[in-house]
Amino acid sequence: MSGDGLSEFDAVLAIARRGSFRAGALELGLSTTALSNLIGKLERRVGVRLFNRTTRSVSLTDAGQTFVDQIRPAVRALHDAMSVARAQLETPSGTLRINAFATGAREVLSPLLLKFLRRYPQVHLDLVTEGRIVDIVEAGFDLGLRSADLVPSDMIAIPIGPPRRFAVVGSPAYFKANGEPRVPPDLLRHACLRIRLPNGALHRWQFQKDGEHLQVDVTGPITLDEASLARISVLDHIGIGYFMESDVRDDIEQGRLVQVLQDWTPPLGRLSLYYPNRRNPSAAFKALIDMARDIG
Repeated sequence: MSGDGLSEFDAVLAIARRGSFRAGALELGLSTTALSNLIGKLERRVGVRLFNRTTRSVSLTDAGQTFVDQIRPAVRALHDAMSVARAQLETPSGTLRINAFATGAREVLSPLLLKFLRRYPQVHLDLVTEGRIVDIVEAGFDLGLRSADLVPSDMIAIPIGPPRRFAVVGSPAYFKANGEPRVPPDLLRHACLRIRLPNGALHRWQFQKDGEHLQVDVTGPITLDEASLARISVLDHIGIGYFMESDVRDDIEQGRLVQVLQDWTPPLGRLSLYYPNRRNPSAAFKALIDMARDIG
């Protein structure tokens, strides 16, 4: 829990962000009772109820919503100002919260984030991975990590790593028994692992060659929403999978998987670490940004 004298305001914002007292308490490192007492104290002081509470749900009252909208930027500014004072220390410290999609996180974990932690052991990284796009400011994150084309236009973006690409792969045993696809439409005659997107839709495999774009709505024995599960399934000869190349590069190099249709999977845009303009960044924040620029 913050020791900045803003605990009541932090409590309101955490509950509004998480949608429950229990989740807000977990985020702040408090008991639910302590958090409820903080809110009760604040409501008595301002003279209005900020939350509607039932045994099943918590929601902001109209007054509460107005209150949250007004205090959010002020609280953020106060925390930033206090961080500036602390950042006078030579050694970066504190917590940085990063939102990323899982594949991107795997790509930067070792070359950037773990390297950063070894250099600055007093910094704690809170890395949250999810497929959906979130407003990192609204959700309380310091930085986001997404493909360059998905970074909001009002953010500052730092390209990281080499260009990326998709990889279509299968096990040697699968291709020995079924043959290899030569062009994307051949996939319709193969068992393929279907991909479910975070919004619930099924992903059509994307291909491009010589200006021609193709989408293939593959079919197969299983639908998955997690790359690690898909990798296990492909290694077990269930069918052909569609991955970010970085997720299966070692398997390809070691001969456990065979890559096909390479000429239909050209390089994609790079990853970007992004953040809103910050007038008062902490020492830890500046150190991570500097390291990201160095490896970019």
